[in-house]
Amino acid sequence: MTREPRGTGAGPGDGASAPGPVVAPGRFEATARFDVPVEELWAWHARPGAFERLAPPWDRVEVLHREGTVEDGVLVMKVPGPPGMRRWRARMCDADPGRRFVDVMEAGPFRAWRHEHHVAPDGPGASVLRDAIRYAMPFPPFGGWFGGAFVRRMLVRLFRFRHARTRDDLARHARFAALPRRRVAVTGASGFVGRALVPFLTTGGHDVVPLVRGGGPGVAWDPKAGTLDTAALGAVDAVVHLAGAPVAAGRWNAARKAEILASRVEGTATVARALARLPRRPEVLVVASAVGVYGDRGDEMLDEDAATGDGFLADVGRAWEAAAAPARDAGIRVVHARFGVVLGAAGGALARMRRPFAFGLGGPLGDGRAFVPWVALDDAVGAVHHAILTPGLEGPVNVVAPAPVRWRELATTLGAVLRRPAVLRMPRALARLAFGEMADAVLLPSQRVVPARLAASGFRWARPDLDDALRHELGRPPAPVLRARG
Repeated sequence: MTREPRGTGAGPGDGASAPGPVVAPGRFEATARFDVPVEELWAWHARPGAFERLAPPWDRVEVLHREGTVEDGVLVMKVPGPPGMRRWRARMCDADPGRRFVDVMEAGPFRAWRHEHHVAPDGPGASVLRDAIRYAMPFPPFGGWFGGAFVRRMLVRLFRFRHARTRDDLARHARFAALPRRRVAVTGASGFVGRALVPFLTTGGHDVVPLVRGGGPGVAWDPKAGTLDTAALGAVDAVVHLAGAPVAAGRWNAARKAEILASRVEGTATVARALARLPRRPEVLVVASAVGVYGDRGDEMLDEDAATGDGFLADVGRAWEAAAAPARDAGIRVVHARFGVVLGAAGGALARMRRPFAFGLGGPLGDGRAFVPWVALDDAVGAVHHAILTPGLEGPVNVVAPAPVRWRELATTLGAVLRRPAVLRMPRALARLAFGEMADAVLLPSQRVVPARLAASGFRWARPDLDDALRHELGRPPAPVLRARG
């Protein structure tokens, strides 16, 4: 049996004294302490969305079917693995509400799997979660010989992430625990940020109503037709508008640029007009925007008071934000969340960069001096949550990490996290040849954007350090601490 060093399973900066995980063939146990009452820890796990928040972002895990609750339910998912072993059916059983729930694999890649989740108080206002897993490898004895070590490493990696994300989410919700839970409508709920935002809100006790196009569960809306079913929507406390055609999905041409502009302006205008007509209007509308509104500004420091810039994306940004005017004129607090480059392993820029960097084929764009206004996915989600619940926050809000980095630092850090060289620079000329106009608008501009209004409103970043953010999203161990001799 082996043990990791003390505190490995806890996450950076948590101050927990829980021991590291117990790792042995067929057995895994990990314990983590949280600064919330045990009732909150239990409720977070019992609410819809907990599994999505705990699923590792570096693996493509897809929920196919679910029913019931953690006390007596069924979850069917598609997981990475060899053909014929990718479907995992788990049944919840043997629950002791408020203290324990259990999931048992009925079908899947293991010969047997039983995962017990135990929660218990740990003094006033704190609690402990203990995950205890017993499993049997398939195809004995060969499965254990060839896959046992991989599974043990996978479990350490997985639960380091799970406990850190649980701790971060609970801390965010605890900051607003005195406020009532909200009913929140969300467009773009199936997009990159939306897929993380919705389960974050539901595990915090909020009620989420997706606005959907083309059928499916939720409230119907059609931005091209300018319609939104306000009767089905009913009363909501907040609306988050994330929908829009992806900017970096391919080379630009006239039709593609028109689609990018129209999807943002028409969608925002449709939502804003519909909310303005409601007899009971929401308190706040959070509209996705982007730092592209500042254009290419070199080393200039850009907070929310900086002038907007030049170029296609700056023009899009101005029109996008202006389209929310009907809601603002109706007295609704409007927040324009100017997102930077959102780093998450499940999508966006990091998902596209991960593969070439993993093969040692990564490196900075251009001369590497351009600033990249990045933000960790969990902090992007946290900023939207913060905007919903912070009455004094309105207008443009830069959703970026406190310290922007240059391209060369981003490339070097990602290479170090993946333990690969990152020296294959892509010259500007090659980027323009490969991506056309989009290279100059999306990939090569320098934008030294700072989040002045988020900081002034009391927002707390969970992942303000680039190395830590990348390691968290990619499931990599913390960087070793080097101590000077002498």
